[in-house]
Amino acid sequence: MEIALYRKYRPEKFKDVLGQKHITDVIEGTIKNGSISHAYLFAGSRGIGKTSVARILAREIGCKGNDLYEIDAASNRGIDDIRELRESINTLPFESPYKVYIIDEVHMLTKEAFNALLKTLEEPPEYAIFVLATTEMHKLPDTVVSRCEVYQFKKPSQAVIKNMVEGVVKKEGFSLEQSSAELISLLGDGSFRDAMGILQKIIRSSKDKKMSVDEVERITGAPRGELINKFIKMINDGDLNKSLEIVNKATENNVDMKVFVKLILHKMRGILLLRFSKEMEKEIKEELGEEDFKFLKQIADAKETKINSSVLKEFIDAYNQVGKSALPQLPIELALVKVIQKE
Repeated sequence: MEIALYRKYRPEKFKDVLGQKHITDVIEGTIKNGSISHAYLFAGSRGIGKTSVARILAREIGCKGNDLYEIDAASNRGIDDIRELRESINTLPFESPYKVYIIDEVHMLTKEAFNALLKTLEEPPEYAIFVLATTEMHKLPDTVVSRCEVYQFKKPSQAVIKNMVEGVVKKEGFSLEQSSAELISLLGDGSFRDAMGILQKIIRSSKDKKMSVDEVERITGAPRGELINKFIKMINDGDLNKSLEIVNKATENNVDMKVFVKLILHKMRGILLLRFSKEMEKEIKEELGEEDFKFLKQIADAKETKINSSVLKEFIDAYNQVGKSALPQLPIELALVKVIQKE
């Protein structure tokens, strides 16, 4: 069976973890100093390395496979599951100095289960270490949070994900255009795992070892870059008719409307930042590439540009509505009418 790329290239050491140096440096330092906490809380969005860091932590403190327990709280969320965990804690480690319990999606536990877990966190055996991972920290009781050493994981930048994608592609023996890597990293939405999933889909579908941007667009349902640029230009020109035609063309070509709006928002944000923050120019250029950068810079530097915060807000609203609409293109069309006709 084929191994998922995300698992194949999962970091094995702290130095391999991308985008979380503010966390890995601190944890590595505490391990070296012998000041290990009995409970850690890793919070942050999906697919950014929380479980990977938890496993590395366990490995670095000498925890072997028989003494590492991974629990998915989404499937084991009741008080009986936590009671079973509490009972297992009382037995000594098999072959390690510590027993490590990684509880993923811990916010899914029931109230009763949280109460039972709290008692364990208050008085754990000295050989027991907990690593709680969550994507929704606000759902955790304060009493649980207060008994943990809390680490907030950051979403990696598009540049970090792009570099990761390019590295994996090279290791897999494929070649990738820069614009293809940029598109995959953007569609990954700040998640290493999601970006890897997209990349794996493209590799499986590729007829050769070269992954062109056309291939990436076709497989992911993303619109062509030129189409997005033309759409933004028509909005800036105030041409409602041609803007609507582009949406219709995208619909006929089975473009994913959620992705369509996402790419629009990404470039509109670039225009706003280029208008109001000269310090961001280098970063935007790295994210978008030379050709797109020139296009956005031209609109941003124009004396009268219609791409402003109000337009961006309308398309943010459209993005949130696309998945709920019976006609996915309708929220985009309504946004166009609003921003161009200013109804």
